[in-house]
Amino acid sequence: MRIVYHEKSKVFHLFNNNISYVMMVLPNGHLGQLYFGKKIHDREGLSDLLELAARPMSSCIFPGDKTFSLEHIKQELPVFGTGDYRSPAVEIVQENGSRILDFQYESHCVESGKPELPGLPATYVEEDSQASTLAITLKDSVSGICAKMLYTIFAEGGIIAKSTHYYNEGTQTVRLERAMSLCMDLPDSDYEWLQLSGAWARERHVITRKLVMGIQSVGSLRGNSSHQHNPFLVLKRPTATEQQGEVIGFSLIYSGNFLMQAEVDAHEVTRVLAGVHPDTFSWNLQPSESFQTPEVVMVYTDQGLNHMSQTFHKLYQKCLARGYWRDRVRPILINNWEATYFDFTEEQLIQIAKKAKECGVELFVLDDGWFGARSSDKAGLGDWIANPSRLPNGITGIAQRIVELGMQFGLWFEPEMVNEDSELYRKHPDWILAAPARAKSHGRYQYVLDFSRAEVVDCIFEMMSDILRKAKVSYVKWDMNRSITECFSAVLSPERQGEVYHRYILGVYELYDRLTKAFPEVLFESCASGGGRFDPGMLYYAPQGWISDDTDGVERMKIQYGTSLCYPISSMGSHVSMVPNHQVYRNTPLHTRANVAYFGTFGYELDLNRLSDKEIQEVKEQISFMKEYRELLQFGTFYRLKSPFEGNEMAWMVVSEDKETAVVGWYRVLNGVNGHYARLRLAGLDAERCYRNQESGSLCYGDELMNLGLCTTDATAGEVAADQKPCTDFESRLYVLEAVKQER
Repeated sequence: MRIVYHEKSKVFHLFNNNISYVMMVLPNGHLGQLYFGKKIHDREGLSDLLELAARPMSSCIFPGDKTFSLEHIKQELPVFGTGDYRSPAVEIVQENGSRILDFQYESHCVESGKPELPGLPATYVEEDSQASTLAITLKDSVSGICAKMLYTIFAEGGIIAKSTHYYNEGTQTVRLERAMSLCMDLPDSDYEWLQLSGAWARERHVITRKLVMGIQSVGSLRGNSSHQHNPFLVLKRPTATEQQGEVIGFSLIYSGNFLMQAEVDAHEVTRVLAGVHPDTFSWNLQPSESFQTPEVVMVYTDQGLNHMSQTFHKLYQKCLARGYWRDRVRPILINNWEATYFDFTEEQLIQIAKKAKECGVELFVLDDGWFGARSSDKAGLGDWIANPSRLPNGITGIAQRIVELGMQFGLWFEPEMVNEDSELYRKHPDWILAAPARAKSHGRYQYVLDFSRAEVVDCIFEMMSDILRKAKVSYVKWDMNRSITECFSAVLSPERQGEVYHRYILGVYELYDRLTKAFPEVLFESCASGGGRFDPGMLYYAPQGWISDDTDGVERMKIQYGTSLCYPISSMGSHVSMVPNHQVYRNTPLHTRANVAYFGTFGYELDLNRLSDKEIQEVKEQISFMKEYRELLQFGTFYRLKSPFEGNEMAWMVVSEDKETAVVGWYRVLNGVNGHYARLRLAGLDAERCYRNQESGSLCYGDELMNLGLCTTDATAGEVAADQKPCTDFESRLYVLEAVKQER
């Protein structure tokens, strides 16, 4: 891992064993891009990678020179108005109304390690030897605005983290209207664009299409990263697969309004932009004020989508998630929501907990409905005080009873919201986001608190921390059940209303930061109507998230598969729920519901007292299995084998770091008859070692399992005989493979 500056040619080269990132100070003082991809040799003459050509009808910088046009040069911080007609990375309106900028190189420095980003989540390192950071300062001399561009290269993996810090060294106030975290100009457009999109209950489905001339983008203007689109983008070569080929992943560590965009110009150059969505955004920079953009992480590999995902998984597990729970296996929990909804008493909850304890569950989570006047979703939000008619001894009392059963206790909050029918709203009606003299839109009968205001964040912190200090709470489920409308703050001046969306999410981050520091051993799980804010920004504070309100095992195949493109298995909240499922009314076998949920944090969302004795025995076996293999399942190396978006079957697997153990999950949606013999090619095993299949007892070498495949043939091949185990729709199986000692 090195960062080299060639002073004569003004070239910067960041490289490790995997990648190279090459930039240079251009003849006009701007910062240009030369190369990003597989590692290349460092040499003095890398500046000859700069491509210049006289193109017709282009605006040029230097008199008489028809080759130097910003329209055709790859740039790190492109601006609009001086010849580059593509989307810019930054727009700043000055006091005279001009948007013209000229960011020229001023200085640079290199430091070991990685600096924090004030007020924002970002990747980090625990030792300086794990990363190096290049900071390049550019300045627009007319306005006095400086852009400090941060580039961190990690010692391992094809990873670059990038952000920009703007600060006003001038004498006038300016308005920042666009501040993208990343601009990457790629030399061609021969890529397929891959995004994770969907809606509530079907989040992060994989959508792939070819790049073409023009603009393609995903984003959110909802105030949260959203169910609809994830702040994640992949550009892959058309021939790239899970196991081979060039892939570049872009992940934005941010939880608010965002934009991920690729623009292909007339000469097949692809410009990728990522950052805070410029629509509805503005930020006033008075003299001496600054603005920090969120961080973007780029991952390059020539070893396919699986390798890209594994790089993100490892980075986000060890260098984004933090604290006590970062490296610990997650407790197996039971949540009462789908068991009771709002209709419960303390005694009913205790009966659910007792049965769960009997089965081996370790954590009982009390969901919505325990506070204020909360008997439906129409009242109580904001009043974080236990309802004595439901919980006579408060949260302290029920938490103590759960702990005495030998379990941990968890609690649901929705800190950012308020109902009109609440004491908090009656006392502070101006604390919500709402435009003066305008109707206010509700979502789920609730309104969004103005977290851009310090006094609002302080109030919620005090209410939540009072409960967490007094009661034995080991887990917090932090929900957020609506997006922002009428985004207006009663305390900000008119010229600062464009800052509200970003200030809001900074307030959310501040509350998370204060609570996680005050209660470092509490496990926080982020939630937003399920997967409405499942993003890297949340992972920085909460090491796991509820990935979707859809608990159906079949639907979860697609959701968890898509999520795994970027996010580690340890971050995915996954539960076994009752049938018929409460979202799609599908009847899925109990073993299939568990076989999907194993590849996540694992838990139950039902009343175990309603199951048969046979089902309870199966639940006990599931929990026993998860306890034995959860270290591997949550922190092993994950491989996608078959996509649920491409056929009737899906498969994935995890392999231990020493390649001693692997767990393979195989799933089929609809049953067949008189079908073919089937084998599943595995990945990640030691080709030279022999593995025992715990289900069949068969022995196969790793190379056989990876090249010929694991036999998955079942009763659907041929005519079903009376002595065969029958197969059904929504079938699944787990295969545990253990390396055997070989005698020499």
